[in-house]
Amino acid sequence: MILVTFLLLISTFTLPASAVETVNGEQIFSVHCAGCHINGGNIVRRGKNLKKQALKKYGMDSIEAVTSIVTNGKNNMSAYKDRLTEQQIQDVSAYVLEQAEKGWR
Repeated sequence: MILVTFLLLISTFTLPASAVETVNGEQIFSVHCAGCHINGGNIVRRGKNLKKQALKKYGMDSIEAVTSIVTNGKNNMSAYKDRLTEQQIQDVSAYVLEQAEKGWR
């Protein structure tokens, strides 16, 4: 009975994995990405922003594409494979795509 109560309490107060990823992704984005990409923009190259339309135009509208560019970088975009773990890269990539869908509100 105690075990069942404990399991119910844990399941009640545990966030779903996607919510945890979003929270982690938001924190990572704030520290590592917002300097150049505040609110999904791009202070270096205006058209290469993180808005849904630009991500689609440049083929960056999938988790694999965003993860790849965060990991390896490209042109002015720095690589983060030596600064972030694979999980952190996945989390921030998921956050970017989620925010693009929401219009960065």
